[in-house]
Amino acid sequence: MTTTVLPPSAPNVTPPAPTSTPSEPAIDNDFEQWADRVRRAARKQDAVILAHNYQDPAIQDVADHVGDSLALSRIAAECDASTIVFAGVHFMAETAKILSPDKRVLIPDAKAGCSLADCITADQLREWKAQHPGAVVVSYVNTTAAVKAETDICCTSSNALEVVRSIPADTEVLFCPDQFLGAHVRRTLGRDNIHTWMGECHVHADISPSDLIDQVHANPDAELFVHPECGCTTSALWLAGRGELPVERTHILSTGGMLTAARATTSAKVLVATEVGMLHQLRQVNGLTDFEPVNPRAICPFMKMTTRDKLLSCIEEVHDEVTVDPAIAAKARRAVERMISIGNPGGGE
Repeated sequence: MTTTVLPPSAPNVTPPAPTSTPSEPAIDNDFEQWADRVRRAARKQDAVILAHNYQDPAIQDVADHVGDSLALSRIAAECDASTIVFAGVHFMAETAKILSPDKRVLIPDAKAGCSLADCITADQLREWKAQHPGAVVVSYVNTTAAVKAETDICCTSSNALEVVRSIPADTEVLFCPDQFLGAHVRRTLGRDNIHTWMGECHVHADISPSDLIDQVHANPDAELFVHPECGCTTSALWLAGRGELPVERTHILSTGGMLTAARATTSAKVLVATEVGMLHQLRQVNGLTDFEPVNPRAICPFMKMTTRDKLLSCIEEVHDEVTVDPAIAAKARRAVERMISIGNPGGGE
């Protein structure tokens, strides 16, 4: 029987108050001056700037590359720059360091955590594994380096199904830490031996079924892009199955999948269920479609801890370097590499 496991002592994941708003003015209220200063500092430090899709639009616009955490970490490993500046949250910078052990990795604010990554610790995972000897541990890439080191195979939201399919059907699977992605995998594959950790991203969990239904009723002709971390994912599929949502216009997508779908859509409007920072990228790849959030309050305060001033000072003053214990990094790297060997991780989260 499928079980859902609640963390015995989950850490306090109350997010900090945002230190800036998406409309925070640049230095001297002049984006171009600020951006020029950032880019000159990056050249001086032989640095490449990577920004996650959920960052403030100005941070995305000044970055050399924008994407999800895994795609950016792979870019970091393949590029020639000796310094990586990762505008994201801490586990993302850790992943970049895991895949680029010989490069210097900086993060604009080392206190930028992640409520999902903090839902499970390495000690908790070891205890869970002891309760299920022989089980294969599949961890979402949104985890700490220490948890990845205790993992057999990592996954992203775009290849989680493929990763779990690679595991023999009679083998137990421990899926962590996201309960909604785990439920999506379990439901789609029809396997009753997948045990799911009760973790969640607080931002995606708060995009509720009622938010979804209200927006769909108000916009009956719109397409729907839903991230599988959302609390409304199961409801979206259930409602589509009942005919209350249009099946052909309801899509469960990773952020990378959303970008691909955005480029292809001809719909006048798309409702997007994920963190609102993603809208900036969607609007850039398709200026003819109106992309609107299912929940406009879905703002990650951890992501917004990267302000313009912090990004600039991080590069100019070379602070908040991210390190990972080499032994932990080596074990974590194997879990990521196993995932890549199974299949294309696609657009990541």
